[in-house]
Amino acid sequence: MTDTPDLVPIGRFSSLSRISVRMLRHYDAHGVLVPADVDAVTGYRRYAPAQLAEAAAIRRLRDVGFGVSAIGALLAVRGTEAFDEALRAQRLDLAAAAEDSVARLRLIDTLIREPTMTDTVALTALPARTLVHLRGTVPDYAGEGELWERFLPEVQAQDIAPAGPGGCIEHDDEFRESDVDESVFFEVPAGTTAAAPLAVFEAPAGRAVEAVVDGPYAQAIPRAHELIGAYVAEHGLALARTVDDPATHHFNVYLNDPCAVPEAELRTRVVVPVR
Repeated sequence: MTDTPDLVPIGRFSSLSRISVRMLRHYDAHGVLVPADVDAVTGYRRYAPAQLAEAAAIRRLRDVGFGVSAIGALLAVRGTEAFDEALRAQRLDLAAAAEDSVARLRLIDTLIREPTMTDTVALTALPARTLVHLRGTVPDYAGEGELWERFLPEVQAQDIAPAGPGGCIEHDDEFRESDVDESVFFEVPAGTTAAAPLAVFEAPAGRAVEAVVDGPYAQAIPRAHELIGAYVAEHGLALARTVDDPATHHFNVYLNDPCAVPEAELRTRVVVPVR
């Protein structure tokens, strides 16, 4: 053992640094915080008081979510733009995780409340109707607003008068984590014309099971599909075969303006065509 009386044993260093002995050994094994001295016979680790500053830096990086390998890499670039950029990226990740947690908490709140009495589900006859729509690919389902940001100014610029609330057709045959193919639309009077990038679709008459539900879209729309699925099974109905035709795809109609009411008061009509 090196004769350095100012060195402190691992237990004392653990107490001063607020890092457990187990984690100090882990950091040593990964070369992140190596003891000033290790006894060749006993393996006892001792640390220099000056290493407390290094330990504090490691603890801060650990507490904001970095793993041991990332901590080692970050310590090597302290004081550089790369270090700051890594912290900014971590902040974005943590903010996204916080948003996800808030959404999950809201979902838990809906699960522990009494089922809403305003949800309805029924078989309905869809009349023939004329739709003006804008079709595009968005990053995910929450990105539908990107289409509306393009659609609404075009509707106004082309002096098209909606005849009812707006909605969204989901064209994909499967749930997608990304690159979602959707159309946003308004029902319009028969004979309406539109120029690109808008298009007009003549939706034929048909049958559908529809549910009207309240609440945030991310929770209400899946609940509507659950209600519709149960109704279809109970009444021996069959879903329309999906082809690349908007008439066969399920769609949502937004019965109030998300910019004008709280999320809890959003009201959505979810429509699934059946044979």
